[in-house]
Amino acid sequence: MASRSPLRVAFIGVDHPHGAGWRESLALLPDELVLTAIVPEFPGTTTSLEERHARLPRYSTVEELLAHGNSQFDAAMVCLPNNAAPAVITQLARAGKHVLTEKPAGTNAAAFRATAQVVRESGVAFQAGYLWRFDEGANRLREMIADGRLGKLISIEMTCVTSDVQRRGPGHYLFDSDNSGGGFFNWLGCHYLDLVPYITGQSVVAVTARVGNFGATPTEVEDGGTAIFDLENRALATLTGGYWLPRWANEWQWTLRGSQRWVRWDPFRAGTGGVLEIHGPQPQFHAMEETFALPPDSTPGYGGRRCVQLLKDWAAAARSEIPDCRNNTTSALAVLDLLDAIYDSSAQGRKIERRIPAA
Repeated sequence: MASRSPLRVAFIGVDHPHGAGWRESLALLPDELVLTAIVPEFPGTTTSLEERHARLPRYSTVEELLAHGNSQFDAAMVCLPNNAAPAVITQLARAGKHVLTEKPAGTNAAAFRATAQVVRESGVAFQAGYLWRFDEGANRLREMIADGRLGKLISIEMTCVTSDVQRRGPGHYLFDSDNSGGGFFNWLGCHYLDLVPYITGQSVVAVTARVGNFGATPTEVEDGGTAIFDLENRALATLTGGYWLPRWANEWQWTLRGSQRWVRWDPFRAGTGGVLEIHGPQPQFHAMEETFALPPDSTPGYGGRRCVQLLKDWAAAARSEIPDCRNNTTSALAVLDLLDAIYDSSAQGRKIERRIPAA
């Protein structure tokens, strides 16, 4: 079999909060992906740039990259603030470059919708950075629901609480409404918004939410809140989360209840790659009880082996080995539509009935 060349990747946004992690993950797949150019952005800073990349061809803007470095790359990793991402993704797609972008890829659905259409028409491989679709625990839950092992799905309760605003500082661009469009839900809660329809296979038909500033440090955007999603099969999914912990820490859990089983998912249980505590029916005298622990993940980089699998998926789509990425323009737009519904519901103080199909 003839050897193939790795996909040549330009990295746009060196000092993004996840930039170094993405580059470390990319380096784990030298036969699949190789960095060949950088556009610093942020604005032009390189304080997190690894020395091994310091002499890569460097361009001050994406326009300059396309004009003078077009032959040096096939694809681009876009790590930019939400307000800047859609225009850059559009430029790259029109130039025939495959795109991997940090989530959520826009400040709102309207800002990304035209970009999504350009990406589809261009035929390039597009992947959004929702790593959790590649988590084995998440996919185990998806299989349980699809297989009917929970019976009728009744409710999902999700917690996603992380470090408070002071850890980064209220002046960070993530808390700037013009740059980011939103706060906690837009930056971190969006991972769970992507997972709800993915795991359940159900469309969201209504959203009720209350978001705002609940912590001690005021910001332009919400530091957290609660959102309730009505699913098409009449199940309820509830997400409560925020930037509320007074140190670098996370509390992430799910509880899923069905008519035949209930399951608790603890994705960050110490010493594991995630744990599923499964409680089922009691035929005769034997109750179904199981603790299913996944092996620890020591993979370096951003998100461990989840990110490696995401990168492989993107590279396979770029080579036309698979028809589309697991995270595509349709699923990215669905998350932005859910975000819009959350903010609309909170601002209007009412339930928003809006069908957002599973993707």
